[in-house]
Formats: sequence, C-alpha cells, structure tokens
Amino acid sequence: MNHIAVIGEAVADAFLPGAGGAGEGLRLDVRPGGGPANTAVALARLGTPTRFLGRLNGGPFGRMLRRHLVASGVDVSGAVEAPENATLAVTAVGPDGQAAYDFYAEGTADWQWTGDELEARIPHGACAVHTGSLALVTDPGGPLIEDLLERMRPHATISVDPNVRPGIVPSATYRERLARWTRQADVLRLSDDDLRELVPGGSFEEVAKAWHADGVALVVLTLGAGGAVASLRGRPVEVPAVAVRAVDTVGAGDAFMAGMLHALGLAGRLGGRLDDLDAEDVRAALGFAARVAAETVRVPGADPPWAHRLPADVLDPVLGRAPAGADRDPAGA
Repeated sequence: MNHIAVIGEAVADAFLPGAGGAGEGLRLDVRPGGGPANTAVALARLGTPTRFLGRLNGGPFGRMLRRHLVASGVDVSGAVEAPENATLAVTAVGPDGQAAYDFYAEGTADWQWTGDELEARIPHGACAVHTGSLALVTDPGGPLIEDLLERMRPHATISVDPNVRPGIVPSATYRERLARWTRQADVLRLSDDDLRELVPGGSFEEVAKAWHADGVALVVLTLGAGGAVASLRGRPVEVPAVAVRAVDTVGAGDAFMAGMLHALGLAGRLGGRLDDLDAEDVRAALGFAARVAAETVRVPGADPPWAHRLPADVLDPVLGRAPAGADRDPAGA
C-alpha cells in the first residue's frame, strides 16, 4: 500500500480531572493529541504507511509528541523542529464522556509554516493527503497548506476533516474557506456539530449535493451514538454505531477518519478521484471506521487501537475487499 501523508497540528492535551479546592491549584495529565496527529497515529497503528508533516516544538511537549508519533510507526522525517512553543489544549471530560477544550494556541508552532518549509516536504508518492482542523484554518500556514493540496491533487486523493473549533477560530472563517476546501477535497468528513457550525439549518442531503457539485466524491457525517451516514456522489450509505461504554470521546472522530482511509487504501481505491469507489466499498469502510472509533472511546484520551489487537471479525470484511496481490497484512509487517 502506498503511504498516506497527513498535514496538520500535533497538540499537547492536558486533561483536567477537576478543579481543586482553595489554594490547591490544578493537577494536569498531559497526553499527545491534535486531530491530524491523532489520525496519523491511528493510520500507522492500523498498518497504513503514514508520513506526518507538522511543526514540532523542541521542548518537552514537542519531544513527547514526536516520541508518540514514532512509537506508533509514523514517519516524522518531514516534521519541522520548530522554535515556537507547542500548542496546549486543556481538556475537561464531562460525566457523559464528551470533551470540552480550552486552547493555548496564539503564535504556536503548528501554524507557522513557511512556503520554503512546505516546498521541501511535498509528499511525492503519497496515494492520499489528509488534512484539516485548526492547521487548515489558521494563518499563516492554512493558505500554504491549501496550495500544497492543489499541487498534490493530480497525483493523490485529498481528504479533509474540518473539525470546527468555534471557540478558537470564528465559524464565519471556516464558512468562508469551506468553498475552497470542497473544490479540492475528494473525501470530506464532518461531525454533526461541524455541520451545524458550517451550514446552520442545512440538511446533510442538501449540503452533500452542493459539495458533490464542487467535486467532493464522498461526504461523510458522523453522528456519535447515531452511527454515520455518507453520500457517494448522491448515493446514500448508512452504518450503525458500535455499542460501547465510552470512557471519553477524545480522538473518536480522528480514529474514524483513519479507519475509513485505511479501509479505502486496502481496497485499492485511493490515489485519484475515487472513480472506482462503489457503495459497498463505502459501507465496508464506514463499518470498519466505526469499530476503530469504538475501540478508541473505550480508553482515556486519543489512544487508537493497533491492528493486531482488533478482533478478526473487525478485520475480515476489510481485508476481503483488498485487491488480489495487495499487502493484506493489517500490521504492515
């Protein structure tokens, strides 16, 4: 399988177990995070050769993030060792497992791409390029990443996950840039919260039709416990959620994205405009992605599963769609 390149942020997630009493201060549990980095980690653990293009601080947070990526099998040879501070997200998990974030992101390393840095890291040979989240909507780096997507589009499938954070970047900014993304992307995944922010009052069917007209072949909406729905050039596909007792939902959407791309890659569908993709390919990819997301929410933080720890009944439907002669080893060995 050709590699997938992931471009975006790697964030230090500081989990807040609860405020202490007067004079006690706070005790934080800091773990690796950031939507694109989470997706890269999940892809690599599933067995997809994955290259992460990001800007990693050389301090303790950046070193933690780099170790995490490398230990998961991600190629970080394209990462910049950045002089700016790492981005910090303080994460509070509610009783229902839903996460709320406070970001400390002003002027941090993830957004400070230069044209020369990206020019030296064009992911030649990638079958797909995935990006999104804050890195795609934050200047000065966001427009430069868009330029890179435009350069890669003749050679690779383009995947975008907006992962809207209205508390950091105004929703209006996402809406203004969305039209550029839908003209570049072949795959666009969003959550139900993202849909409400991006197209207030719009139905999935309406927005999918508009985005198909822009060129997006596959639009996917994840609904948490409601499963996922997709539109493949107007053809609907639905899969149920996997019943699971969730510890928290951190990284679930990122893991879903990785599971879907991994399955499409194994099926030999990545590398172009998804012209050969059919509804059964999509159904198998979404079903696998739902299982990967379910395994992720079983444990604290963004800690997606390794392929060798997934039950055979999860892997078999995906491996069964791999073309003859493809590398069918889910661990990439």
